[in-house]
Amino acid sequence: MPEAYSNKVMEHFKNPRNVGELENPDGTGHVGNPVCGDIMEMYIKVKDNVITDAKFKTFGCGAAIATSSMATELIKGKTIEEALSVTNKAVAEALGGLPPVKMHCSVLAEDALKSAIDDYLKKTTGKGLPGFKPHDHTH
Repeated sequence: MPEAYSNKVMEHFKNPRNVGELENPDGTGHVGNPVCGDIMEMYIKVKDNVITDAKFKTFGCGAAIATSSMATELIKGKTIEEALSVTNKAVAEALGGLPPVKMHCSVLAEDALKSAIDDYLKKTTGKGLPGFKPHDHTH
């Protein structure tokens, strides 16, 4: 079913951006979906409330890799507040859409981003992201 994926999804799967870990990240997000086995880690660097760098490591399908890659692209150079407005729908749209069965990958990417920001806020203000509840990642 390769035609179900947009060219942009395939491009980000074949040539993902921002792969790897950041040394001494300001925030680290870790999310997983025990049903499909996808695991995402996202790392952010923040200076003066702006995300200056973002990287990810994803263990999962092509759509999980593509959504992680696009999410890091969308948040670089944005303020924390702007990055928080990046939804799973925005990630999917930026990729030219996802098959319905793969939309959960964009939700994971949004959760990884929010988890990284939550971690950053806890480190800098002592309080996490209001209303953010990380998923249970026990497998």
